[in-house]
Amino acid sequence: MLAIRMQRNGRSHYPTYRIVVQESQRHPLSGRIVALVGNYNPATKALTLDKEAVKKYLNNGAQPSSRVAFILKKNGIKMPKWYKETTVKKAAAKHADKLRKNQPKEDIVPEAPEEATETPVETVTEEPAVKE
Repeated sequence: MLAIRMQRNGRSHYPTYRIVVQESQRHPLSGRIVALVGNYNPATKALTLDKEAVKKYLNNGAQPSSRVAFILKKNGIKMPKWYKETTVKKAAAKHADKLRKNQPKEDIVPEAPEEATETPVETVTEEPAVKE
């Protein structure tokens, strides 16, 4: 079975990718490819693609990887009927009831200023201790 996938090349910390048609059992870096159908640079978002070759391989049963399928759809290439999109799984929190966002919110009531009532303030004066 053939696969349309991305093959990384470029230098460290600056990847560029070749979009290749390859046997699905082979590792992407094995170098043995059936056809080179495009290039993709994620830093500049530059894409060169041979759309006719891609359509030919898709119609003959080549399975695109999820990332390549996203790029192809974005560039107007229609996926075959047999292609199933990968579903994105959402992780559920183990103890969702303990999360802060799920706790009941306390109503904050602004305190009304109390009326000023005059209360006598007692002053305490300390007398020095006298030694005898």
